[in-house]
This record gives sequence, structure tokens and C-alpha cells, in this order.
Amino acid sequence: MSKTTTIISLFLLLSTTITTAITTVSSDITALKSLKSYINPKTIPSYTCLHSWDFTSDPCSPPHVTHFLCGLTCTKNRVTQLTLDPAGYTGTLSPLVSQLTQLITIDLSDNKFFGPIPNSIFSLPNLQTLILGSNSFSGTIPPSIQNLKKLQTLDISHNSLSGSLPPNSLTQLTELTRLDLSYNKLTGPIPKLPKNIIQLALKSNSLSGYLQKPSFTELTQLEVLELSENSLTGTIPAWVFLIPSIQQINLSNNTFTSIQVSKPSVNSNLIAVDLGYNKISGYPPVNFSIYPMLASLTLRYNKLRGRIPWEYTKTTTLSRLFLDGNFLIGLPPKEFFSGKNIISGSLGDNCLKSCPISSGLCLKSQKPWSICQQAYRGKQKPKS
Repeated sequence: MSKTTTIISLFLLLSTTITTAITTVSSDITALKSLKSYINPKTIPSYTCLHSWDFTSDPCSPPHVTHFLCGLTCTKNRVTQLTLDPAGYTGTLSPLVSQLTQLITIDLSDNKFFGPIPNSIFSLPNLQTLILGSNSFSGTIPPSIQNLKKLQTLDISHNSLSGSLPPNSLTQLTELTRLDLSYNKLTGPIPKLPKNIIQLALKSNSLSGYLQKPSFTELTQLEVLELSENSLTGTIPAWVFLIPSIQQINLSNNTFTSIQVSKPSVNSNLIAVDLGYNKISGYPPVNFSIYPMLASLTLRYNKLRGRIPWEYTKTTTLSRLFLDGNFLIGLPPKEFFSGKNIISGSLGDNCLKSCPISSGLCLKSQKPWSICQQAYRGKQKPKS
């Protein structure tokens, strides 16, 4: 036998030995088998990841030619990522998923999982990403969620979760930077939130109560605040707009009744504010005009009165302004129509005088004068 043939034979033997050595631990295999067994086989088409899981070969041993083509990732002999394709899998989530103790990522989004999220999933010690969005999970978020000490991303949006947010558990998730629980059936107040949150989305639930400063006190890195389509009420306090890193705020479609806006810090990065479809009364807040980065402001369909602040025409950053659906009076600032300020939005459905129909800002007609007079009855009278 030649030297070259001997080297090749030795290489093949070593490769076979290495491949054979990579044998997935039995508890992981048991968990994967259970996961697949909890899913209706009629919802596992031949082209999907789960269809390739037939367990005639070892899940973590390469090469993956015909079996375990996708849906999981291994590090050595342990499953570290579970990322199912959005194939419409229907079933419940096996509680034995907790045996995959080296999992870093779980992503089951855009399928048809239903039933409660197994409590055992909250015992995974290394989990950093948990994405269960766009399924039909129900039940509550248990206090045991606080055990996910390494969690960075939590997305359970577009499900049917109910109950209140666990009041003392979320703060224990000190590594969490992204939290999305939008489009569920969550109720109650907003509790104290994890201090390192960057993106917070609780849109389209039934959250109620006031915006309490203690819930947001430590959120110095928050950039996106999405609380629209809830039942939050009371005053929108000035500190909301002064959160150090805040860039986008959406509090639309709630029942807020008033607003406080103080002067911004010199380092304010606030770009977009949407407070539309509330019950905010009083005058349009002038101080929005001095936020140095503000490009989009929506105050539409509230109960604002008085004149449009002329200061809104002096900002060089504001490019979108929606004030329609209020009870604003007087002449709209002529600078909006001079061509110098390129601004889009709407001033319609108010009580304005001489809003030029040639402008896109005035496409919606103004309210009938009788409605305007009724709105100002006992208050400042609008001038005809």
C-alpha cells in the first residue's frame, strides 16, 4: 500500500470516528421526538423541516443529506437552536422542550401552536431568544418567566395571552432588550419594566390605568415605546418625552385626556410621536416645536382647541403633522402653504377658516360651524 493511500485511509477512518463520536445526548433526542409527536402529522407536509426529522440518523451528526435538514442547530452533541419554518404546524408545545437545556434560541413563529406555553420552558438556563409570535398560544405569562436570566429577546406577539403582566418578574430579566407582547388580551396596569429594554411593544391589548413613572424609571436605553390600542388613561406626563434615549413614541388609540410637554434636553433624539385617537383636551402643546429631531407629530382626533401654534412653522425638522379631527380655530399658519416648509399630513376636520383646498393638508373639509359652536359653548368662542 502506498504512503498516499495510507494517509487517505487514515483520514477517512478519523473522519468516521469523529462523526460517530458526535452522538446527540439521549435527553435531547427524547425532547425532539416529543416535540414532533405533539404536532398534528397532517400539518407536516413533505417539504417541511419537521418532515425530515425521522430519527433514523443522529440529529447532531453531519452530514444532513436527507434527515434533519433544518429546524435545529447543534453545538457538538447538544441542540442549541430550535427554529422551525413557518409551515403552519398545528399542535401544542411539548413540555419536554425543557430537556433541551443548552438551547440559546427558540423560534416557532408564524405557525398554529395553541394551548398554554409550557411552564417548563421558563426553566431553560441558557435561553437568549424566545420567539413564539403569530401562533394561538393562550393562558397567562407566569411569574416563573423571571428564571430566564439570560433572555435578550422575548416576542410572544399575535397570540391569545390573557391576564396581567407579572408585577415583580419582568424586572428580573436584566439582559432583556426587546419585549413584544402586542396583539394579545393582556389586562391590568403596566408593571415595572426591565432596565435594559431598548424596544417595548405592548400594542393592541387591554392594558389599563395610568402611565406610572416607577414603571419606566430605569429605562435609560429605551428607544421605541409602542403602547397604542389599549385602555390607558389620565395624563400623558412630561417625563415620557424625556426618556434619555427615546426615539419613537406611539400612545394612539387609548383614552388619555390631557398631556404635559416640557422643554427637551439638548440631546433629545425623539423623532416620531403619535398621540392620535385619544381624548386629549386643551391647546396643542407648543413645546413639541423645540424638540430638535422631531420629524413626525400626530395629534389627530382628540379634543384640542384654540389655534395651531405658529411655532410649528419654525421647526426645520418637522415634515409630517396630523392635527385633523380636533376643534382648532382661526387661520392655519400661512407658512404651511408657502412652499418653504415641505410638510405633509392633515389639518382637516377642524374649525379652521380659509384652509386652502389646493393644499394636501386641507383635503378633508372642516366641521360644520354648528358643531364648532357647540364645542366651544361655555369656553372660548370661535370667531366666524
